[in-house]
Amino acid sequence: MASTDSPVNIVTPSEALTQWRTRQPVWLRGLGASVDFSVIVIGATLIGLIFLNVVLHAFARDLAWLTELGELLMVWVTFLGGVSAAQRGAHMCITEFLDKLPTERRRWADLSILLLCAALLVLMLVYGLRVVNSSWGSTLTTLEWPIAWQYMPLPLGAALMLVFLAWDAWQVWHGVPREQRYPAD
Repeated sequence: MASTDSPVNIVTPSEALTQWRTRQPVWLRGLGASVDFSVIVIGATLIGLIFLNVVLHAFARDLAWLTELGELLMVWVTFLGGVSAAQRGAHMCITEFLDKLPTERRRWADLSILLLCAALLVLMLVYGLRVVNSSWGSTLTTLEWPIAWQYMPLPLGAALMLVFLAWDAWQVWHGVPREQRYPAD
């Protein structure tokens, strides 16, 4: 009788360390899933609002608050979509020059780029918070909600992108190459 034992998958210590480093912590996966879910819900809501607005316009009707709510949700879905892309490393990057660098130099170049992005995100966070804090006294025209809710996605998106960028930087610092940080689907 032939043996039905399956071959044992032996993982070297180096491979095990790489797998451990690339595995997102549970809280970070949960945060990413929450952002993705929010983008889906807001996107579906936008589709419904736009459809309703088109139908109303076909009957020469208009609800001004519908347009304003759609604009507000568009801002939210834009920044949260940016966070969703950041967690996957899906933002546009041109790597022809970086791909030609030796591994160690590529690592330092990636870290430099991430630090530059972090600096920009910190600026967006700081100035976005200033805008939000200064706009609580103003309201949206038809919804009469504080206009700060329309500006809030800027600092929130920047802060969330910083979290995912910090995880990426931690992996780069520990030598995990991009192909392992963001495997192709």
